[in-house]
Amino acid sequence: MSTIDKWNKEKKAVRAVQVAFDLGQEVSHRIRYEALEKGINPPDRIREILGLPVSSKPVRPRLSISLTAKDFELLALIFDVPVADKLKIRQLAAEKLVAYIGSRPEASA
Repeated sequence: MSTIDKWNKEKKAVRAVQVAFDLGQEVSHRIRYEALEKGINPPDRIREILGLPVSSKPVRPRLSISLTAKDFELLALIFDVPVADKLKIRQLAAEKLVAYIGSRPEASA
């Protein structure tokens, strides 16, 4: 992709305006749940509900959290690994999440 193409994409992005809706917990929860059921992200579900076009790009099935240096220290202690080994900490955290879901009664249903 040329620099000009990249700049044109940036100009389009600059024109977009992010809008936040404060709709209450029940409405927000339902929209998030519907998005999850459909395998799309909540903003795409909102676009569907509003009758707007939705990007056909696949959504990466990932979960994310922000970890502070203190969080990494705590996880290093929990997993008994050096705090500097952040990749191993991430791997063990992912394994713990998978094990957690696998141990839930709903997992066997």
